[in-house]
Amino acid sequence: MIEKTPLANIVTYGILLAALATVLLPFWIVFCAATQSVQQVNAVPFSFLPGGDMLQNFAAAWQRAGLGTALLNSFAMAGLVTGGKIAVSALSAFAIVYFRSRWGLVFFWLVFLTLMLPLEVRVVPTYNIAADAFQPFRLLIQFLTGIEISFDWNLLNTYSGLTLPLVATATGTFLFRQFFMTVPDELAEAARMDGSGPWRFFVDILLPLSRTNMLALATILFADTWNQYLWPRLMVTDPAYMTAMTALRILRPSENGLPDWNVTNAGALIIVLPPLIVVAVLQRWFVRGLIATEK
Repeated sequence: MIEKTPLANIVTYGILLAALATVLLPFWIVFCAATQSVQQVNAVPFSFLPGGDMLQNFAAAWQRAGLGTALLNSFAMAGLVTGGKIAVSALSAFAIVYFRSRWGLVFFWLVFLTLMLPLEVRVVPTYNIAADAFQPFRLLIQFLTGIEISFDWNLLNTYSGLTLPLVATATGTFLFRQFFMTVPDELAEAARMDGSGPWRFFVDILLPLSRTNMLALATILFADTWNQYLWPRLMVTDPAYMTAMTALRILRPSENGLPDWNVTNAGALIIVLPPLIVVAVLQRWFVRGLIATEK
């Protein structure tokens, strides 16, 4: 047992305050820069006090980068990817755990091994498939029948291209599988005796039980998808489908242009607010999903 003493409490709170200051300092710098004028943000030394140009900087960033459309696209992308990942992960974990097969464990480890293949590693073949999604089927038909088909299915500059290649996730499958394995077998037996089929057992029993885990996973997935830059940068050339992260580069001052870093930081502050709000709203369920032991 750790004895609580005044000195230990002072040291503990000191460490916590130092860690809090380390985390909040970058946000404070961005906030101060977003409220200052061009002269103030480029002054040496930098002033850690807020300025009076916040509304002007926010308006300039919003108009220059088209953040209204970009934020809507990011919400659509993050929402669709998060929902798709949760649905695919829950269904795949349900199949692995409750459909007895000698190949179930093999399939699980094949899915789990994809954790070693991040998006940056598989981005080139994934992009080739997204640029012509019908290519595998066209090659298969040509191999089996010898018939050449000229049909193309291009996913560039579409919500499908932004979301579908990111839907599969080994992390979600692993988390759902570990949770489903903690559900007592008697519950499945009782549902089977009551006449519930696999789909009804999955929807009416497993999904409500895994709500906390689902919300915790949704918090992580939403923030991760919102921060995606490489994939939207490759898939989108039409400004109508540009996401918030890719729009931020428009606010970067040009080499010979005005060094208006105040507008850049204002745009960054706008873009970082939605995931912060989502995390703040869902933090209670996020913590429960991480530490909950009672199923």
